[in-house]
Amino acid sequence: MAAFSKLARSNVHVAVNVASQVNRLLQHPPTRRSLLLLLASALIVRSAVFRPCGHAGSARSDEKSPRIVRERESHSSDAEYFPVDSRARTSNGHLTPRSGTSTFLHQLRALLRIVIPSLFTKEAFLLIAHSCFLVLRTVLSVAVARLDGKIVRHLVSANGRGFLRGLGLWFALAVPSVYTNSMIRHLQSKLALKFRTRMTEYIHDLYLSPYPDLRYYRVPLQGVDQYITADVEAWSESIAGIYGNLMKPSLDILLFTSQLARELGFRGTVLLFVNYYITVKILRAVTPAFGQLAAVEARLEGEYRAGVNRVARESEEIAFYDGGAREREILTRVYLRLIRHINSIYKIRIAYEWTEDFVIKYLWSAAGYGLIAVPLLITRKHRGGGTRSEMDGVFADRTETYISNRRLLLSLADAGGRLMYAYKDLVEVAGLTGRLYSLLSTLHHLPKLPPALPGDGNTFELKNVDICIPSAAPPSPESCNGVNGEIDHKSGMIIQGDSSTLVRALSMRLHRGMHLMITGSNGVGKTAVARVLAGLWAPCGPLASVTRPSAEAADDDDKRRPRPGLFVVPQRAYMVTGSLLEQVIYPQSLGVFYAEGGHIQELEEILEAAHLGYLVEREGGWGAVKEWRDVLSGGEKQRMSLARVFYHRPKFAVLDECTSAVSSDVEGQMYEHAKSLGISLITISLRPSLAKYHTHLLTLMGGGTGNWTLAPIAGSSSSVDAAVIQSEESVHSSGGWIELEEALAEIRVLEGKLEEAGKWESRLAELKRR
Repeated sequence: MAAFSKLARSNVHVAVNVASQVNRLLQHPPTRRSLLLLLASALIVRSAVFRPCGHAGSARSDEKSPRIVRERESHSSDAEYFPVDSRARTSNGHLTPRSGTSTFLHQLRALLRIVIPSLFTKEAFLLIAHSCFLVLRTVLSVAVARLDGKIVRHLVSANGRGFLRGLGLWFALAVPSVYTNSMIRHLQSKLALKFRTRMTEYIHDLYLSPYPDLRYYRVPLQGVDQYITADVEAWSESIAGIYGNLMKPSLDILLFTSQLARELGFRGTVLLFVNYYITVKILRAVTPAFGQLAAVEARLEGEYRAGVNRVARESEEIAFYDGGAREREILTRVYLRLIRHINSIYKIRIAYEWTEDFVIKYLWSAAGYGLIAVPLLITRKHRGGGTRSEMDGVFADRTETYISNRRLLLSLADAGGRLMYAYKDLVEVAGLTGRLYSLLSTLHHLPKLPPALPGDGNTFELKNVDICIPSAAPPSPESCNGVNGEIDHKSGMIIQGDSSTLVRALSMRLHRGMHLMITGSNGVGKTAVARVLAGLWAPCGPLASVTRPSAEAADDDDKRRPRPGLFVVPQRAYMVTGSLLEQVIYPQSLGVFYAEGGHIQELEEILEAAHLGYLVEREGGWGAVKEWRDVLSGGEKQRMSLARVFYHRPKFAVLDECTSAVSSDVEGQMYEHAKSLGISLITISLRPSLAKYHTHLLTLMGGGTGNWTLAPIAGSSSSVDAAVIQSEESVHSSGGWIELEEALAEIRVLEGKLEEAGKWESRLAELKRR
């Protein structure tokens, strides 16, 4: 018990000594002024630079709850922080590299507004806590250096009590030092993760924007997955690391220099700053353009990743062609281009790292010994005599000064080395910052698609619409201002001079209950018409206008779901990641399905109508999660797409070659079921057998003329009168009756094929009865 109480008293004494040492250190005017100046500068810079961006003006209320989808206009005000860069672009849409401190600072400020939106966020709190621990680590380093000198002084003076007291203080300082180092690493990792989360959420909101933005569909940059994944991760880790790697060495140099200046005197201080100046000049002269090299490396990494993903995505098609050797050749060429670039970076680094190591390790060490010798050989006067005890005291004092200054100089050299390494990392961060800035700038300045005109909600109408192929060029300052482009923000896309017009002056009006079939040879623009109908492409032409049907509440017999105005089924069937149930209700989520009172029995009836009733048992239930793109056959995927149409029951459905892998009998049954649900069909197909399920036929002529014909289908199974259709022109032509005769001849050919198809169906039914 006595030993325990003695140990407790010794620990209390050690703690008191540590507190007094720290208090004495902070009472020194140079140290106190340096700390106050650093903290004041940090606060001023923080308040002037980091203004909130987007929603981040206040603390987010959804951090402790499921994240709510933001409104599409949430980031529209941020475009002013991301002006379009007027530099030239490569063939892949990437900006050509450009150096410049002002450009980098502007881009960095724009990105930091996103990840540190205000002082009242977790990111700001982590940054402040990280800064406090960095300051504490520097203060502890100074205290350890002083204590090291005192321990050696007591050892040289044969002062056993003082030596043991110094060891006690040494172990007492070890506890906060170890904790501080661990917290610095932990806070840096947390800061990087928070930065990545903020940036990823911001890009997701911007990139996956709904109509009328649709940026994920219209972004002109290649390798966007590389930007959103690898580049965001690398940038977040680099920014979190570069802050500590810059602030800690800078603070060390500031405090260590102020401490050494008291010991070195005027001459030593001047020589110390001369050493700083020479080091900076040498290293800046030999530092390569690491930022541009890092940007090129990231772009090449993205191209290689995109190639690997392409092979995995199109594996079956490649296997049918037995194209493994060709794909290996392509991937090898892309990979070797990446490796050559990385090897060139390694070669460039050889000379730089050789010079850097020589300057930091040897030049600074030699300069350190010379600076230590200044107070001993020049500044202080030599004492010629004295008693033995006085000489021992002088020797002990000089030893303490030498050990303390040497410890500070070694720490100063280490801080200088880390600062030089941080400069190299900062140049690489500039490359990543430029890539992310170019992505955000491009996304912000994509013009919106024009909204459809208001109508009665049940009519699809196009007036004088030219179907043009939009330019794939990224937005530029000239195009955003309406220069060198036929269509500006009003149309939502930029039509360059070399864009081709597929269909000219298309005009038609469709009401509920009318069904339109669009046909024509390959490449005439059938899918382009579907894109304009769906709003993916803007209508062109000085008098062009589009009126689309609007969504409405469910009918009286179905009070659970609203009825969308339009639903589009593309050529290539898309299977979402999730369960079998989610395949049917896409793009609706499970939460909305259950919230609206969805029933499994209804989904079973829908699958039966799509001739997929066996899937539930075969695949293991509605909750089975598989890679449906590989599990389902081509015909099953197309029927699943039509099952979505049956589930959502839109007013109009655009079906773009979505039954090419389905047999004719099943195809006809699904078309009849869709019509029985009150869905008006707009079908794009080359199958003559589908014409009988429609009331009108739109034929695109092609041949570069942009002509088209619109006529009722004779003998249609629909009860709608052909005279109901309203259009400004049934035939659009520039050559008089020649095109009219050709259109009528083509209609007669199609009618003959329909009669022939009816005979074959009768024959098939007769064979089945046998």
